[in-house]
Amino acid sequence: MACSCLSDDTWYALSQMRTTTSLTTTLHVEDPEKLGPNSSMADYPIEKVFPVYAVGVSEPDPNLIVSVANTASTVGDPIWDAVKLEAKLEAEKEPILSSFLYASILTHDCLDRALSFVLSNRLQNPTLLATQLMDIFCDVIMHDRCIQCSIRLDLQACKDRDPSCLSYCSALLYLKGYHSLQTHRVAHALWNQGRKVLALALQSRVSEVFGVDIHPAAKIGDGILLDHATGVVIGETAVIGNRVSLMQGVTLGGTGKETGDRHPQIGQGALIGASVTILGNIKVGEGAMVGAGSLVMKDVPPHSMVTGIPAKVIGYVDDQDPSLTMKHDASKEFFKKVAISCKEARSNGKIS
Repeated sequence: MACSCLSDDTWYALSQMRTTTSLTTTLHVEDPEKLGPNSSMADYPIEKVFPVYAVGVSEPDPNLIVSVANTASTVGDPIWDAVKLEAKLEAEKEPILSSFLYASILTHDCLDRALSFVLSNRLQNPTLLATQLMDIFCDVIMHDRCIQCSIRLDLQACKDRDPSCLSYCSALLYLKGYHSLQTHRVAHALWNQGRKVLALALQSRVSEVFGVDIHPAAKIGDGILLDHATGVVIGETAVIGNRVSLMQGVTLGGTGKETGDRHPQIGQGALIGASVTILGNIKVGEGAMVGAGSLVMKDVPPHSMVTGIPAKVIGYVDDQDPSLTMKHDASKEFFKKVAISCKEARSNGKIS
């Protein structure tokens, strides 16, 4: 069962994230420590958070108060609750960003619409207007439960695995790897609907704006982290399993002009290091780790460590997926153990 967490002690099944529950508690920002993942975000003192909007208003305008108590689609979504709370607190700390945070997050009734707004404004140009993109993103995401789950699992992956990610809110607003991946999910849905020209237009905009090139036909699982993301290229027939982490400069490419399956298949839980090139219809096994700068031209066994040009197996990783631990220097421990074993063997006369 796929789960998402807000802390080490708080886990939620995805099926619970979209259920309707009754929330009656009303909390104010003066008591932020009392806000839990299931707390209501209603009745905010907007004059404290949004001074631009509150000028000349003696009482908060009820039309500007952010309330989700009556929105069934958002009740029971702990990640969205966390995003709103973080945005609220950040608006207090940085009043200059209050209008931006309000427009991007707090004016929306769910994570899906907020993400659509963020992506639309990042990708707009004279041909693809923000309002048009907003309609496209909302129409696809709001009608696809799989995408709704994926955007939350990907957001959780950013928070869990990227130590520089300060919050869910910052990942949603600023991480271009996350933006590129979610745009691909929409483009992939459009591609499967036969709207290939529009899907390719989104791919082109992502490449121009974020420097990430993912073909709309590529199949990508849930809980994916594109860390830094600059220079990532994923080909048309590539397949990426769940819980995979890819660093910047990764290429999942073909080897020629042949059609059909011609791109790599990455097993779940794999960690692909920076500037790795994997070419052809080959398989990277579940839980494998590919060291930075490697060129992979043949299958990688599950739970193995490979590195070099061409990449060779240098050892095997623990049972835990390297994509979750993000230990890119795991080979150091391997070579350390090899050195100790060789030293002991020499002292015992087993090797000269």
